Formats: sequence, structure tokens, C-alpha cells
Amino acid sequence: MEPVEINAGSWYLRALRADDRIDDRPALAEGGITDPDYVARRTAQWDNETHYSWAVCEPTTAELVAEIGVTPTEDDTAEVTGWARSGFEPALASGLDSVRRFVEGGLGLRPNSN
Repeated sequence: MEPVEINAGSWYLRALRADDRIDDRPALAEGGITDPDYVARRTAQWDNETHYSWAVCEPTTAELVAEIGVTPTEDDTAEVTGWARSGFEPALASGLDSVRRFVEGGLGLRPNSN
């Protein structure tokens, strides 16, 4: 599946990136994620439909402020998780609401939240 972009009101959700235009790795490192292959792994997971992830971004700068992940399970549910950089918890909450709607409507799964 190709990554799906989501408009979450004041926030924009897109696939994680590490290219010549946008590099999410410094923001991910602020969240404790320092694996240099993390973005590539998340991209591959979209391709094989084992995990879907979104960078929750400030829409004018595209800066990652939170990340949301969805892992489909075998019982037609999906685990929905997320984390936010300090001070961006409202962005995470807004993004989680939008992703849960996508999980139900776009993936046909029931979202579980941890």
C-alpha cells in the first residue's frame, strides 16, 4: 500500500521521510529513536502492509512533532500507538483521532489503543 496522507485539522500527517527535502531523523532522535534505518523500515512496512506510520507535522514547516503507528492484527483489529515530542501532546491527540477514523473507514479494522 502507498502511504496515505491525512489532514488532521491543524496538523498534517504524512509518511516518515529522510531525503534531500525533508529529514525526520533529528526529530525522531528527540523522541529517542536513533536507529539510522528506522525511516526505511517504516517505508518497507507500508509496502508489505504490516505496519502503517505517520509523522504528525506542523503544516507550514513539515516538521515532525509526533508519530503515530498502526499495526494490523489477525482478528480484524489494529493496534494504534503514538508518541509526541515534549509540548506537542495536543498534536498527537488530534492525529490519533484522525488515524483511528482512517483505520475504521480506510482499512476496515477496529482500532485498539494502548
